[in-house]
Amino acid sequence: MAWEKAAFSTLPENNEAAGKSDKAELRGVALIAALLKNLPNKPGVYRMLNTKGDVLYVGKARNLRKRVANYTRPEKNTARIARMIHLTANMEFIVTRSETEALLLEANLIKHLAPRFNVLLRDDKSFPYIFIGGNIWAPGLFKHRGARTKKGEYFGPFAAAGAVNRTISSLQRAFLLRSCTDNVFELRTRPCLLYQIKRCSAPCTGLISRQDYLNLTDQAKKFLSGKSNAVKDNIAHVMMQASDAMDFEQAAAYRDRLAALAQVQAYQGIHLQHTEEADVFALYQKGGLTSVQVFFFRSGQNWGNHAYFPAAAADMAAGEILTAFLMQFYNNKPIPRLILLSHAAEDHNVLEAALSLKNNRKTYIIVPQRGEKKELVTYAEANAREALERKLAQTASQTRLLQAFATIFNLNSVPQRIEVYDNSHIMGTNAVGAMIVAGKDGFIKNQYRKFNIRSTTLTPGDDYAMMREVMERRFSRLIKEQKLPPAEHAKAEQAEHAKTEEDKEDFPAWPDILLIDGGSGQTKIVRQVLEELQIAHLVTIIGIAKGVDRNAGRERFFMKGRPEFSLPPRDPVLYFIQRLRDEAHRFAIGSHRIRRKKDMIKSPLDDIEGIGAARKRALLKHFGTARAVARAAIEDLLQVKGISQSVAQTVYAYFNE
Repeated sequence: MAWEKAAFSTLPENNEAAGKSDKAELRGVALIAALLKNLPNKPGVYRMLNTKGDVLYVGKARNLRKRVANYTRPEKNTARIARMIHLTANMEFIVTRSETEALLLEANLIKHLAPRFNVLLRDDKSFPYIFIGGNIWAPGLFKHRGARTKKGEYFGPFAAAGAVNRTISSLQRAFLLRSCTDNVFELRTRPCLLYQIKRCSAPCTGLISRQDYLNLTDQAKKFLSGKSNAVKDNIAHVMMQASDAMDFEQAAAYRDRLAALAQVQAYQGIHLQHTEEADVFALYQKGGLTSVQVFFFRSGQNWGNHAYFPAAAADMAAGEILTAFLMQFYNNKPIPRLILLSHAAEDHNVLEAALSLKNNRKTYIIVPQRGEKKELVTYAEANAREALERKLAQTASQTRLLQAFATIFNLNSVPQRIEVYDNSHIMGTNAVGAMIVAGKDGFIKNQYRKFNIRSTTLTPGDDYAMMREVMERRFSRLIKEQKLPPAEHAKAEQAEHAKTEEDKEDFPAWPDILLIDGGSGQTKIVRQVLEELQIAHLVTIIGIAKGVDRNAGRERFFMKGRPEFSLPPRDPVLYFIQRLRDEAHRFAIGSHRIRRKKDMIKSPLDDIEGIGAARKRALLKHFGTARAVARAAIEDLLQVKGISQSVAQTVYAYFNE
């Protein structure tokens, strides 16, 4: 790309030895002032780095020299900016052809590097869509998330998977479209249960003609494209015709379809009358936190809303936060023609140009002042305010619980990171270890980890051995990633306690508490592993065992240096610990079920070299089952399209060793 070729060295090109000496001495404002000599009056992106080489901040500029010069005037900087300048030990620059390109590059770098002083969108997962496509003869109705590479039509985005599931369920009742995969559809010989409960018209077995099924598909597409009233009027008209002809059974079927469509629209709530496509962003700030509420409108229909809580400093203006938020938000999402904002974005024209360039069509960004669009923004603002109020209440409650937790378990400080471990298996098969993480903001789901038990010498069902493997893998990797020898961890811990509140903004990588779902045996195993790794003094280990009769509320706790004890049945901290344990249990069982399901549906054909998805599909379509493929002779295998002599011999040899 053009800006990559324009990158240049950050420090003045003097004598190499002198340069190293100067670089070691230059810090903060002095460093930035020295770098100004070589900066051009051109647009670009700059990065501020600390002594370790970690990126502190990524910024863009219309004029690099003028923008960076602002950092040399301490009297104009906020406390946050002053802190950032103080930590700066080096800077890097990239020149771009325009400010628009600089904004796009800045967004990419922020997403990749996650600098601590930038606005960060922590939850940037893709949104689900409704997809109609697949087999040309009989397109299916599916939920889709990720890259839109399949041939067909996509409708959305929807704010949550639940909204998609509800809509698909109603559309199945209304239009009787199939939801099975193409493989199942092509191999089906009789109607499935969905046909029996009137959620599919069974095109797989020819119980509906191709033309009639395609008519249903077209109606579904029109409904999702915003022509819902026309579709409902047509169904109502056909229903009345059936009723007049005294075909009451058919009329009842059309009535049920109308009821299903009404249910879809009931979930959508608000509708746009004069705007086909728009995203609405409303920002609300309180208590040092920021909430951004996003509403999606497509084809004049409301496809739901989602609340975000971006990491942003309390002194940052709303317009600055919105600009950074929008660029990161649309990094992996389609951009609509219209974006409505509650506050004017910083560098409005540049932001609009950048999104238009990214979208390959004109995108308009508006702060509405009156009318329908203003009402939508006001509604989104109310939702943003309510979401932040709930967040603040939850954070305050979580803080009180952690303080009480520290008191009950005699901890020196309030824990910042709690890791909970549990194992799940059935008679030792498909064994999985699970780790969930909690902090002052509740469950930190992007930190969850699962461990597929790998040991081949492990006795099936040996919980102690499974816990040992999980602990060894978890903390051996953590030590390696932290790049600190075990002897230095004590110093690192002391330094951690000495940090200011501003230094503690990042969520810690090292846990303060290990909560083990198990009794004294599992707890001893965990302690042994940490002692072998020379880090047992850094982490507090707490075992939690089910009480008498395995009843909730009678749990027993195990800690080093204390006899086992219980908490009062109605203690809030006990409820808190139960929630942590239940979440670990849920995550462990879910991971185990996924692994078990993969093993259950695994086909012997998957293990044959040279048999990919296409050949596997062809073999199953020709023979029906993997067992029939195993019994087939080479001559029979050669009858399958795409199976050559060498492949047929490979398949035959696999089953006939």
